[in-house]
Amino acid sequence: MKLREQMPELDGAAAWLNGEVKKEDLVGEKATLIHFWSVSCGLCKEAMPDVNELRDEYEDDLNVVAVHMPRSENDLDMSVIEQMAIGHDITQPIYVDSEHKLTDAFENKYVPAYYVFDKEGKLRHFQAGGSGMDMLRKRLNRVLNEGNKQEV
Repeated sequence: MKLREQMPELDGAAAWLNGEVKKEDLVGEKATLIHFWSVSCGLCKEAMPDVNELRDEYEDDLNVVAVHMPRSENDLDMSVIEQMAIGHDITQPIYVDSEHKLTDAFENKYVPAYYVFDKEGKLRHFQAGGSGMDMLRKRLNRVLNEGNKQEV
């Protein structure tokens, strides 16, 4: 995806955990963080507490959606995905992308990967990899602050 592109529709999930959301649920009121992860990704597991911290800290201003992107056949077992979600406190909605439909819509090739959309649904920041949570937080704060200024 290119910066300023609209968030893709969240269609085609093999399953949803923790409730289903649609694009129209996410656009309009709050910015949105969509993060891609996989059960076989060590960096994802390491980064999850930071993602959860962002989710909890910005609860009033930020939608958070997890996308489970399988990297191999071994990553398709729903019971493993569910157990990791519980074990890593992933309480936000999880789009299970067993057929890579959303992965392809985002043109995403990485886990972990983070996409920050403003409240209008435009992509404002993308980053991939396990490090750089400080940068993600800075970009997120910039988008949130812009949204707050527009309301005044």
